[in-house]
Amino acid sequence: MNTKLAAVLLVGCVTLAGPTSRAAGERNAEKVSPVLAQALPNVPGKTLTAVLVTYAPGGKSAKHHHAGSVFAYVVSGAIRSESSGTGPAHVYKAGEGFFEPPGSEHLVSENASATEPASLLAVFVADNGAELTHFDD
Repeated sequence: MNTKLAAVLLVGCVTLAGPTSRAAGERNAEKVSPVLAQALPNVPGKTLTAVLVTYAPGGKSAKHHHAGSVFAYVVSGAIRSESSGTGPAHVYKAGEGFFEPPGSEHLVSENASATEPASLLAVFVADNGAELTHFDD
């Protein structure tokens, strides 16, 4: 991949991964870092996007929805997650993963520790140009 195309994909990934709306006065409790964005040549109209989400000790995200399908892999620490499509909250430790089906609401996404940071790799398969994360108002 040439450098110019890589830069365009990286900027697109940052734009798509970042929150587009937040409740008034709410601070950003997670850090989202782009990893990869690649159009899927065998699935026209879809893009695979990966982002690294890092939570400070005690950090959490507000309720939100994701575009398309999402697979999450816990890279470090422990993440408590609950989705309307997968059942009650569960703590996932480093090396474990979970899936969020399309259309589900992500009710809980937080660091399970008040003393150690945690991170996860989120991999989206969504429509080209989709808003990957939309925070509920």
